[in-house]
Amino acid sequence: MISAKSAVTPYPPDHFFSSDNQLHQLYPESIQLLAARHWTPLNIARLAAQFLGAEKGAKVLDIGSGVGKFCLAGGYYKPQVAFYGVEQRTQLVEHARAAGEMAGLKNVHFLCQNLTQLDFTQYDHFYFYNSFYENLEDTEKIDDSVLCAPRLYDYYHRCLYKKLNAMPAGTKLATYHTIEDGIPLDYHVIEEHMGKILKFWVKI
Repeated sequence: MISAKSAVTPYPPDHFFSSDNQLHQLYPESIQLLAARHWTPLNIARLAAQFLGAEKGAKVLDIGSGVGKFCLAGGYYKPQVAFYGVEQRTQLVEHARAAGEMAGLKNVHFLCQNLTQLDFTQYDHFYFYNSFYENLEDTEKIDDSVLCAPRLYDYYHRCLYKKLNAMPAGTKLATYHTIEDGIPLDYHVIEEHMGKILKFWVKI
């Protein structure tokens, strides 16, 4: 079990969210080394959180939340919105929960679960940073604690498509470094940022 340091940290939340480097101090060095490749940059998280968290009381789900960086940023920038992360790696969930405690955020929650088992209708809007990509061959893996295989890349995308397709009109989706093929046709891009690698969608 990874223990949180929230009881001893001398810093207010503003300290951690002043830059990516400061936010990464919530994690051990082994996790910081993965940040550039696998975790959402703070400026991207802020833009996506503002879009997804426009409604007070909304529930936003990060699909494949890793160590929770997007949820932490969202929870900080949008304190009246609840941010949830679903992640199948137990150790990453523990890091996410510990970081949330250290940052003093009460509106972030992390589930250790495979997304295929999750009821998406319990949430309002979604964030997706291509968390299936590591299942492809010759890609950099986070670790070897879960099975990665090309067949799972296709399987997870089909599952995500079905779950998003079942959501009601008005559902928002923010995607980062994600191909459009896996997004249901009822979702329409309404904004693009950062050279079109960050896209905001709304289901019509």
